[in-house]
Amino acid sequence: MRRTFRQLASVKPARYLEAGAPTGLTGLRTHISPRSTLLYLYSSTLEKIQAVPAHSLYRQSVEAVTKHRMALVEATVPPGHKEWAERTRATLAAHPEQFNLVSSETVDGAAAVKVERDGRAFVVRHVPKKRDERVTEWDGEIDEGPELEGSRTLEEKADLKLLSERSELIGEEGVKWEAEPQLTADQIEELENKIGAGLIEEVLEVAEGELRLVDTMLQAKVWEPLEEQPAEGQWVYFERKP
Repeated sequence: MRRTFRQLASVKPARYLEAGAPTGLTGLRTHISPRSTLLYLYSSTLEKIQAVPAHSLYRQSVEAVTKHRMALVEATVPPGHKEWAERTRATLAAHPEQFNLVSSETVDGAAAVKVERDGRAFVVRHVPKKRDERVTEWDGEIDEGPELEGSRTLEEKADLKLLSERSELIGEEGVKWEAEPQLTADQIEELENKIGAGLIEEVLEVAEGELRLVDTMLQAKVWEPLEEQPAEGQWVYFERKP
């Protein structure tokens, strides 16, 4: 068995994948929230790819694959999703100051931030990664001491003001964001079969890589003509003959 399952009490017992458990692939652990993460990554990719001209084959292929996989993910709805969506909408409406920040990057201390990607709203939770200094390899950078105190930009100042006001309005702990319900193990397996690209964690890695690749392709301007045109007949060898 490549997965670790856990049972949750319900009318009909369902199997759920245990977050952080081995998947059977070295170095790849079971993701805690693959559905919401994929929707965020795909929406971010579709938004960023708009900077590429519409006639570019690169943009057309990325959009086609991304929209296809996004539709499959959206169609796979976990149990209790409708009720969860109603509760979270009520939370956002009751405490908008808790989730709104000026800058696009998550500020330390903000448990969850509302962002928009390709016309969709997402609440991104900031979970600091624990790091063991004893096993961290030195990168050769000279330690110049602690960072200077205080904000450096107008955006940071505005965010710090919002965080301060948020603390006064709702307390230091803030409003806890309820995570999206998990997909069952059967739903994930079905989704993996429909996508046909391995485990859902592998699909996530591909989505993350595709999002990062857009920046590289934008920098290279891959839609522009080559500086040196290929010699006549250069690619004939690779053509499929009838």
